[in-house]
Amino acid sequence: MQRRSLLRLGLLASVTLGLAGAGVALWTPGWRQGGFSASARALWRAVAQAVLADLLPTDAAAREAALDQHLERLQATVAGLPPVTRRELSQLLALLDLAPSRLALTGLRHAWATAGLDEVQAALQAMRLSDNSTRQQIYHALRDLTQAAYFAGPATWGALGYPGPAPLTGAAAS
Repeated sequence: MQRRSLLRLGLLASVTLGLAGAGVALWTPGWRQGGFSASARALWRAVAQAVLADLLPTDAAAREAALDQHLERLQATVAGLPPVTRRELSQLLALLDLAPSRLALTGLRHAWATAGLDEVQAALQAMRLSDNSTRQQIYHALRDLTQAAYFAGPATWGALGYPGPAPLTGAAAS
């Protein structure tokens, strides 16, 4: 190996290690200490607005309250998942927070907190229609968890035409 080749290899290794170190420093788990990180909350809020668009209240204050309640139900839902599933979801949320992996997996150029509703909906649609099964799985995980947590709240049952559980009567109640 010539001296120049060795220097190039050393420089390439240094840059690679530097980038890897920066990536680790930027890595923020999506779930820690029993709740979502701030970046994961921003992601879920953006996804909820995109998936539940017409189901959310039109009044800004009521919409924010509904989103806050939804995020609390979603957090409770995730807290009830097995630890290994929470870890995998946490890793996915962290990947979707980092710009390079967010762009590669979703096509979303802006951070979740600053992306417009149309951008998030387009990113979700692109994942849904992708030939890549990983992107499709990410779409289904985001959409399914969002819908499950949203419709778990009694205040949202009316949108489904569900009157709620039937009252227990007579012998069945004892």
